[in-house]
Formats: sequence, C-alpha cells, structure tokens
Amino acid sequence: MRDQKIAFIDLSSGAVKTETIPEKTRRLFLGGRGLDIHLLYDSLSPGVDPMGPDNVLTVSAGLLGGTIAPSSGRCHLGAKSPLTGFLGSTNMGGFFAPELRFAGFDHLVIRGAAREPSYLWIRDGEIQVRNAGHLWGRDTFETPAMIRQELGDEDIKVACIGQAGENLVRYACVLTGLKNAGGRTGMGCVMGSKQLKAIAVRGTGGLPIAHPQEAVEYLRNFMELIKDNAVMKAFSVLGTPMFQDDSDLIGRVRNRNFQRNQVPDGRGLYAESMQKYSISMAACFGCPVHCRHRYVVPEGPGKGSYMEGPEWSTLGALAAEVDCRRIEAVLSGNYLVNKYGIDSLEFGSMLAWAIELYEKGIIDTGTTGGMDLSWGDENMVYQMVKKTALREGFGAILAEGPLRAIEVLGEDTRYYNVHVKGMSCMHTDERATPAMALGIATSTRGADHLRSRPGVDANLLPRDVKDRLFGFRSSDIGSYEGSAKTIWWHELIYAIVDSLGTCKFQPLFMSPSILGWEDYARLTYVITGLEMSSADMVDIAERVYTLERLFNTREGAGRQDDILPERYFREATPLGLGGFKGATIDREKYDVMLDEYYETHGWDVNGEPKPETLSRLGLAKAPAGKA
Repeated sequence: MRDQKIAFIDLSSGAVKTETIPEKTRRLFLGGRGLDIHLLYDSLSPGVDPMGPDNVLTVSAGLLGGTIAPSSGRCHLGAKSPLTGFLGSTNMGGFFAPELRFAGFDHLVIRGAAREPSYLWIRDGEIQVRNAGHLWGRDTFETPAMIRQELGDEDIKVACIGQAGENLVRYACVLTGLKNAGGRTGMGCVMGSKQLKAIAVRGTGGLPIAHPQEAVEYLRNFMELIKDNAVMKAFSVLGTPMFQDDSDLIGRVRNRNFQRNQVPDGRGLYAESMQKYSISMAACFGCPVHCRHRYVVPEGPGKGSYMEGPEWSTLGALAAEVDCRRIEAVLSGNYLVNKYGIDSLEFGSMLAWAIELYEKGIIDTGTTGGMDLSWGDENMVYQMVKKTALREGFGAILAEGPLRAIEVLGEDTRYYNVHVKGMSCMHTDERATPAMALGIATSTRGADHLRSRPGVDANLLPRDVKDRLFGFRSSDIGSYEGSAKTIWWHELIYAIVDSLGTCKFQPLFMSPSILGWEDYARLTYVITGLEMSSADMVDIAERVYTLERLFNTREGAGRQDDILPERYFREATPLGLGGFKGATIDREKYDVMLDEYYETHGWDVNGEPKPETLSRLGLAKAPAGKA
C-alpha cells in the first residue's frame, strides 16, 4: 500500500503541512467517514462555534477510493454542524474523491478562515490557496467552469458551494458535478464561513493494487453479480425515483408535511413519469449500475438547461411534502436547489412545515412578507428556493433550519416541525415501521435514512433469509422486538461502506445477494494488502460509530435527543395498506426498544458509551480528547 497522506490546511495563515497516515490508524478507522471522525474528535474542542474559524472541515476519500473496487467514488465531509450543533457528516458521489487520491492526498483537514474569498488548487502533491473574489456570487454550475477555464484544464474536478453556502444557509450543501451533493448537516455553510468557495483537484498519479490478479478475479465476479441483480437492473433504468412507487402505494411517504402518508392522485410522481424526459443514465466513478437520469429541464426556471437527477429524496422533498403532483415541477426544482447549493431534503421539509403553519393560521402574510404559502403551488416553491438561498424575506427564517426557525416563529410551531436533533426528517413516514423509526431517532447526524435504514428489511424478505443474512433473529418490518439489533447491524455495515468510500446501494441495503462483511474484508485485502477478518470489520465499524456518539455526548447530546417528533406518538397514519394505516409509535415500547439499542452498543441508559466498551474498542482516552 502506497504512502497515504493527510494535508492540514490553515486558511487564516495559508500554511499547509502533510502527514503520512500510519498503517495502525488505517487498521483502526480505514478512511473516509471513519478516519474523519478520528480527525474531528482529535481536532475540535467542545463548544466550538460551527461557523467560527476554529471549526475544522474534513474532506476525505475512502480507503478504496479511486481503485477498481465497485463504485469507489464516494467523498465524505465532516465538521461540527451549524444546523444541529452536533456531528456534521455528509457524503457525495461523482469523481472528486478519486481525483483527490490521484493527486496524492486521501484526507484534507481545513481550519481557520480566509481573509478574502478563496479556493484550494490541488495538483499532484501541491496545494495552493488562490483568490476566489471573481467566483464569489457565482452558482455551482458557473464556478467549476470558470475554474477550469482559469487553470486551463477541462479534467479538473471541483467541489464547490453556491450562493446558499456564501449566505450561510445552515443547510447549504457542497456540490461536485451537476448533482452530486454533500447535502446533509450544512457542510456548505461551513465552507462559506471559511470563505472557501471551492476545492479544485487534478491528479495524474496512480493507485497500486496489492494483489492485482486476485483483485481482478474477485472484482469480475462482483461486477457480474451487480449487473445481473434484478434490483440493480431496475435501478439502471429508473434510478432512485423507483422507490416512490411502492412507498406511496403502501403508505410510507410524507404528504402535506406530516398530515398524510400517501399522495392522492400521485402517479405523476412515479418512476415511469421520468422516462419521457430521461435522455440517458449516468454513473459515478467505477459504477456499473448507472442510476442517475440525464435530462433537459422542460419548463420553469432553468428551462432548456442540461441537468442530472433527481434523487428520490429530492422528488419527495419538492413534490410529496409540499403537495406538488407533477414530475416537471420536480425537475425544475432539482435544477434550482443544485444551482444554489441547498439541501433539498432540509428545504422541502422546512417549506412544508411553513405551509402547514400558514394553512392553520399560525403564521400569515405578515410573517411571510406577503407570500401566499399554499399546497401544490409550484411557482411559490421555486421562489422560496431562491429566497432561502439568498436569505431574502421569509427565506431568511427558513434558512436557519428547525431549531432556530422555531425560536423565531414561536413555541406553538414546534409540534408541526418534523426533525430529530435539529435536522429535518426526510420525506418518509416511519410510524408503521418501528426499526426505521428507531434508526432516524438515534442517528449520529440527526434524522437520517442513510445511517441505519434496514433496506432489506423493508423489502419484506422471508424470515429464514433475513436471519441467515444478519446472523441473528432480526425484527419484522412492523415489530418492535428485535429492531434494536437490526438497527445496530445496519449502522455498522454502513459505517464500513462510508469508510471504504464505496456506494451504499451495493451492500445489503439494496439486495440480499450483493456485498456483505466477508466481501468487504476480502476487497480490502486484495486491493490494499491489509489483511482483516469480518470480525475486524465489525470492530472498526463499532469504533467509528461509538466515536461519533462520543462527539455528540461531548457536545451535550443524550437520551433526550434520541427521540422522535411528537407527532409520531400522537397522530395515527390516516391512509395506507394493511398495517400502514392507523399506525403510531407506542411510546412505552419505543423506550424499551431504545434501552435495548443502547445495551446492544454497550452504552448506558443515557446513551453514553460505558468504560468497558471504550476499552474494548481502544477508545479509553477518547473522552479526554484523544482518539
């Protein structure tokens, strides 16, 4: 395995230093998300201002990033979140992370704040801090084009912020390419607070493969498995919008904020509706699936512009939640959120909350600056994307995210805001699925579907198949019993995937016939030479997740934060099939499930890791500030 480097960059002084990553550290945290939390925990003091110069931004490739591992193009970003005040953590696909490794760096640790708008230029082992005054105010489409023209190389990969990040929208995202967004927890806001407009990377180096022949043979089988898999085949045609169909049919989506769990007459949002606009399908680095639609914006803002997406989450946020019923509106909205660099999930949920408040008379045009907030008003949605990104009028309130917007609009608005730890829930409804509900409540970065969601469980696999996959008696989709361990298992395998820098759609999240623990251990060996067992991988994942938990407990998080929105307990689902209709989360059963979850992790009743757990994972010194 070649020397792998971390670059430490101080924007205040312009100083850059590099360090080689020791093999011992790799064995403890791998890379990507795993090494990020190690670096963050070690670099940040409790109580640091998320938008101050002492916050640290990490930008990382996974251990397998840019190699022949399938779909090894994921990039991880971390910091203290300006949205939640807890762990900031987000992940994006594309080609940026592999290019970073080709340029000689696996991780960037960025602190301080530039005196003027700046961008980083990284090329084959060298890093420059360059002036970005001419880029400030430009959107995420213009910025990469201008950088490539300035530096004279069309192959440069760029990760940048748009106007939302510049204006410190607390859920601004980082974009690379047309639609690859590090959306959750506000990492674009952190970049904006540091006056860091973009990171441009070009590398011409290679990445050695420890055991080339074995790697090629092993990967050939994987690629065939992926390409022949029925779920992956559908994915290659329909993309992630395919999830909308069955989720809406059974009653597992949010509509009109949290008032309904199906979209009446919502077939215009089903995956087939994209087919008349999809030009072709695109993929991230090294991916055989091609799950991303390419299209031309058919109407509204951006009409005629080439675009990619939308993801299912954006479809839900800009359509189902705000009660828009046409795919054309989603395509225009997708263009806008990507252009301005704003997290579509957070924006859609915040706007849906505001519309419900307006509908109920809790706020009025005096609050909204004359804006009429009505369900299904597509033009209003477009206007509010821009107003929020630019912090204009009522958009400046929505730009603050749940916690601070509730403070501005009043205590009587709190019940209607659907969030966990200050991060809005996505557009799904978990009242009929206790395991999924537990997962969004306990996630280390706030309400989340990509930290622990039991995807195969959602596919209603037969009991014997699930038990064989997980190695224990897992929960049924509507059961409280066993849900704690099911969530624990998924938390760990997703932590490994994020640390290796590969895509979540290829482990068991999507299908029981693709990648599991032994496969990831074998992949790591044939590509890097690091010999690890399945048990080693589980230990690494537990170490990563426990350190993320320690980060949050150090910032004051506890059991009181691992709770669902009140509406989950009080309001029954009004629509849906079978057990999806008339469902609520039982508060007493939830508390028992939470106790079991903590016990499974080796945490106490308040959710704090026990001393013996820290000792077992080699984190005994972590509470003192060293991982």
